Order: sequence, then structure tokens, then C-alpha cells
Amino acid sequence: MSTEPADHADAIAAALSRLRGRRGPHPRQHPHGHGPHGPHGGARAPWMDAGARHGAPAVIRMVEALAAASGPLSVSGLAEAIGVDQPRASRLVQQGVDRGWVQREADPDDARRTRIALTDEGARLFRGVRGERRQALGRALAAFTDEESAELARLLTKLADHWDA
Repeated sequence: MSTEPADHADAIAAALSRLRGRRGPHPRQHPHGHGPHGPHGGARAPWMDAGARHGAPAVIRMVEALAAASGPLSVSGLAEAIGVDQPRASRLVQQGVDRGWVQREADPDDARRTRIALTDEGARLFRGVRGERRQALGRALAAFTDEESAELARLLTKLADHWDA
């Protein structure tokens, strides 16, 4: 693979982000749906601390999905992008609006629909979270050869592409 190591980190981060919203319940999940380290029972990735500082990790996934989209998304499109149901996506949108990270806007093609877009503050948050994620991945990937990083990026991307949500 001829990609640079930084590109490997970006590909790995993108694959992990795609997989993050698609996890099923953890086998040791507590009765109220939360494991010992959060809703999925496993330890959080280092960049998920931004989610703790800024709100729920799902809100950060929403911001990431909007940043990755080619334009504003509908609530149902956003729900699909982050792996939650539509009522949960609606609540996340409201949290994002309350924090000033996202805004609702009328769909120019259908006045009955609302689209969700990042605000300037949401874009700044995304860049900060992305920077933290790149640093954490860079530290972790320092123990890998370039070939191992490339292979990890390839395999995680393949897993994300074929994950049956």
C-alpha cells in the first residue's frame, strides 16, 4: 500500500468511527443497558474523552457524521450515519442545537422537512476532536511498522464496509 502513515491513521479513524455506532450490547452489560465503562461495557477509546468533556459520545459521532457529509442531513439520514434510531437522533440534534454545534434549516426541496447542519462552533469542535484522535492514534501506531499500519487500515475498512448493522 502506498499511503503515508498519517493517511493510515485517518483511514483507521474513519473505519473506527463507522463501526462505533454499530456495536451491539456488550455481553457483560448491566440491566439498565450500561456496562462498567459506559453504555457498551468496554473501555473507551482515548479520543472519546472529548465526548465526556463536551457531552455524550453519540453527540460527538453526530458532529463527526455531519462534518463528513457532503451537505446537511435529514434526521433519518443522520440516524443512519451514526447507527441510532430516529427518536435518538432527534434527541441528539436537540442536544447539539442547545450546545450551538448544529442548526436546523428548512429543506429547500421540501418545506415539510428539516435538515441538520454544523455551525461554525460545531466545525471547530470537530477539528479539535479530530486532532485529539489523530494524536492518540499516532501514539498507538508508533509501535506498528508502516506495513502493519497499512494492513490494519485495510482490514478495519473492510470490516466497516461489510459490517451487517
